[in-house]
Amino acid sequence: MTTPQLACPLCHGTEFQQEEGRLDSRWGITSHRMTLMICMRCRYILHFYDKHSIFDFD
Repeated sequence: MTTPQLACPLCHGTEFQQEEGRLDSRWGITSHRMTLMICMRCRYILHFYDKHSIFDFD
């Protein structure tokens, strides 16, 4: 089985810059840590996260 390759939904580019980000809720109670994959061709940003908690006050 082959591993699928990430591709940009806009330009179909396959080279990405990886960054870490954080998104806070409207009232600041929850915080979501995200991995941002930025397309090197068109600069479209793909957001990925897998864990979040109301107790994540980092």
